[in-house]
Amino acid sequence: MSLYDSLRNKSIVADVNEIFYDKVYEHPWLSQFFADVRIEHIKAQQTDFIVGLIGGPKLYCGRPVHSAHPNILITEELFDTRSALLIEALDEAGAPEELKTKWLRIDEGFRRGMVKTSVDECEKRWNSDQIKAFEPPAGVSRIG
Repeated sequence: MSLYDSLRNKSIVADVNEIFYDKVYEHPWLSQFFADVRIEHIKAQQTDFIVGLIGGPKLYCGRPVHSAHPNILITEELFDTRSALLIEALDEAGAPEELKTKWLRIDEGFRRGMVKTSVDECEKRWNSDQIKAFEPPAGVSRIG
């Protein structure tokens, strides 16, 4: 039986993403990276993505992670800040421990392919694409 099949509350993944992306879009630093992405779209897309990875229906039809973020300067610090918000969201949603452990393991598995050390490592996906690289606003707590 998959982790998804074992969940008593199948909507927990959507619940976590609801809380998580509300936090991301409210965060003064992280929100800058999502200015051109509708929050409803990313919540639904990421719910489909995680559900498929934990054994549920394979509904995700977006880009693979390694090719979805080449134009974004995701530093270790940015990844850690995002991860802290994900942990908060999992806790606030009351995610079962097994789901929390698996989700965080999946998420951490993407670190190596997403994190860059400088804007020089960023690549446009198409000619009109913008490189997204933002410093945290002054006085903003970077983690959490």
